[in-house]
Amino acid sequence: MSPRQAIIIGASSGIGEALAGILSRNGYHLGLTARRRERLESIQSRLPTTSEIREMDITDLVSARRILRELIDTMGNVELIVINAGVSAMHNPEWEKEQEIIATNVAGFVATATITMDHFRTRGGGHLVGISSIAGLAGFGRAAAYSASKAFVSTYMQGLRQRAVRTGQNITVTDIKPGYVQTAMTEGRSGLFWNAPLDKAAEQIAAAIRDRRSHAYITRRWRLVGWVLKLVPDWLFVRLPL
Repeated sequence: MSPRQAIIIGASSGIGEALAGILSRNGYHLGLTARRRERLESIQSRLPTTSEIREMDITDLVSARRILRELIDTMGNVELIVINAGVSAMHNPEWEKEQEIIATNVAGFVATATITMDHFRTRGGGHLVGISSIAGLAGFGRAAAYSASKAFVSTYMQGLRQRAVRTGQNITVTDIKPGYVQTAMTEGRSGLFWNAPLDKAAEQIAAAIRDRRSHAYITRRWRLVGWVLKLVPDWLFVRLPL
C-alpha cells in the first residue's frame, strides 16, 4: 500500500518544521518547500519517512506556482497541502515591510492555494490547510498589514470552502488560527501571554487535520480570545493599547 502524501509550503522552521516531523512519524511521504534549501536538507535528513524538497520563494508567484505544480506531479497522489509560509511585523513597520507581508501572506497564499484547489478538483478530493492567525480577527494598530493579511487568508478560505460544498467537491478546507507560539516570530518579545510551546501547537494542528475540522484555534484556549474580540465594540477596541 502506498504511503499517504502531503506537501508543506513553508517547512523550514517553526510550525511547518514541527508539523513535518509529526506527519512523517504518522507515515506520510512529504513534499517540503521553503526559501532556505539548506534548512530543508537538514530537516529531510532527520525525518523517518522519505521526502521531496524544493526551494521556493512564495513571493515569486510564477515560479512558486510552477514549482508547486511540478512537485505535485512528481509525488503523484498528494492528498494534503498545508500553506504555512508567512511573515509578520509588529510596531508599525515601514511600507517596504508591509509590502513584503502583503506579497507573502496574501498574493503568495492565493497563488499556491489556487494550484492546490485545481489539483484536488482533478484528483477528486483533498485537504487544504491554511495558517491564518488570531490577529486576523481584528485590526491591530501595531500590525495593521499583518492582521489584515491574516483576515484575508481566513475569508479567502471560507470562500473556497463554500465553493467546494456548493459544487459537490470532496475538498476539506481547514483554517488554523494560532495565537502566540514559541517560534522565531515571537522570539525576544516580552509580555506575551499564552505563548504555547511549539510541539504542543503542532500536535493540536495535526489533530485538527486528522479530524478534518473547518476551523481550529491553536492552542484551544485562544477560542475564548476570539469570542471576546468579536464582542468588543469598535469604539472601545480602537482605544485599547493593541
